[in-house]
Amino acid sequence: MFHSTVSRTGFYIAVTTACLAGYPCTDAFAATASPAAASASASASAVTPMKEKRSAPANTSIDFPMIVERYGPAVVNIRAVVQDKTPAGAVPASASAPASGPGSEAIDGDDPLFAFFKQAMPHSQDGQSSSPRAISGVGSGFIVSPNGLILTTAHVVDQSDDVTVRLTDRREFKAKVVAVDTQSDVALIQIDATKLPTVKLGDSTRVRVGEQVLTIGSPDSYQNTVTAGIVSATSRTLADGSTFPFFQTDVSLNPDNSGGPVFNRAGEVVGIDVQVYGDGERSQSLTFAIPINMANKVRAQLQSQDKNARGSLGIQVQDVDPGLAGAFGLPRAAGALVIAVEPGSPAAASNLKPGDVIVKLADKPVEHAADFAAQDAALPSGTKVPLTLIRNRKQMTVMVGVGASAQQPDAAGGTDVSTSMSGAGPLDRLGLTMHPLTDDERRTTGLAEGLMVDDVSGTAGSAGIKPGDVVLSLNGTLVASQDELASLASKAGKKAALLIQRNHARSFVTVDLK
Repeated sequence: MFHSTVSRTGFYIAVTTACLAGYPCTDAFAATASPAAASASASASAVTPMKEKRSAPANTSIDFPMIVERYGPAVVNIRAVVQDKTPAGAVPASASAPASGPGSEAIDGDDPLFAFFKQAMPHSQDGQSSSPRAISGVGSGFIVSPNGLILTTAHVVDQSDDVTVRLTDRREFKAKVVAVDTQSDVALIQIDATKLPTVKLGDSTRVRVGEQVLTIGSPDSYQNTVTAGIVSATSRTLADGSTFPFFQTDVSLNPDNSGGPVFNRAGEVVGIDVQVYGDGERSQSLTFAIPINMANKVRAQLQSQDKNARGSLGIQVQDVDPGLAGAFGLPRAAGALVIAVEPGSPAAASNLKPGDVIVKLADKPVEHAADFAAQDAALPSGTKVPLTLIRNRKQMTVMVGVGASAQQPDAAGGTDVSTSMSGAGPLDRLGLTMHPLTDDERRTTGLAEGLMVDDVSGTAGSAGIKPGDVVLSLNGTLVASQDELASLASKAGKKAALLIQRNHARSFVTVDLK
């Protein structure tokens, strides 16, 4: 509300304020100016009318109804059945435990979603089970070709004896499991139909944190369920420590959405709904998605003649934290730190070693272990790619051939390690008491050489090293005796990166040296 009499300066202030507040400027003039000024303004407007500039409305939200109407019919319900081999009359280990059928691996008895899955599971009378029992799992999938090819997650259909696909138009089909890749959790199934609706596949490398996403699932009915949220993180490391490049969303949970599509704002599929993790202490629910680029490449390779040939260099990696960066003399905490090289793998043939830090693969930068895992799994088999790494503080590039994914190697043979330094003794700078592996320890650990930790004190204990761990290297150099380790530690700076193995899993640990 403006006063009817204002000074010339006050007039301009009032007009400016009115314009900024959203009032049309001509209305502000008329409300505040004198009649003469208003008349003059009107004449000027008649001679040279001013064009009001309007900014285009911001396109900040997804057209949810359009995406659901256009692509909802391509989302299907999948029911997979496994014949349980439990003998007649056997009592399950826990009456409250969830069934172990397809699609139920990630749900435990304390999870609130178990109540939903329990409705889809057969119920026994008085704790007794009949034989055979049909254990059912329910999930979703989406059609990627008009002739009935469907993408879903492996845990929905893996090891199933019977798979039924239900469309939104109420048609049902028996499905054939074409191929399953449990490592990427991608599965292909096929139904005998033509001219089916399909989704449009997008580019998951363009997914950004904070981006809106929409998921469509198909529960145990003929109608879709729709949930929406944002991308919480990309290339996440999973709870078990693996670095498969799922991206995380805050989309509300629906147990039957597993295997369903994740859409971006353009209506393109950028991911596949996958596992849900929950516990009582942290966030009750976390949802993840398999990037569609990864899934599509796995799909293409599964459809090829050699269904098991998937690109792999045979390397296990971990992230580089600031402590490890300091120990290895890196300019910053980035890259994928090699912790294991599979014998006979392409990486082994190219002489890659634990302690190498990969910074680029196939001319694409590697900032995190998950970046490497994504690029490695997407490499086509039978090709050669450049790999840039840092070793002993020097950068180098090697050409690495891409072969089929190797199986976990058997326990290493019993090559004897010199035990001339077998007596246990403290290493003051590390705070460790160790001994070289005995023959029995080599067999149980699967290692040819290493130092078994007997006692821990000081900084090594603070770093998390425990008795029973096996020390394999210091700052990338393999060790087989305490003298070797002591010599390396004496030449190290203020920090050392110890490669340890615990329960067949490896990791670099940063230890502050005394």
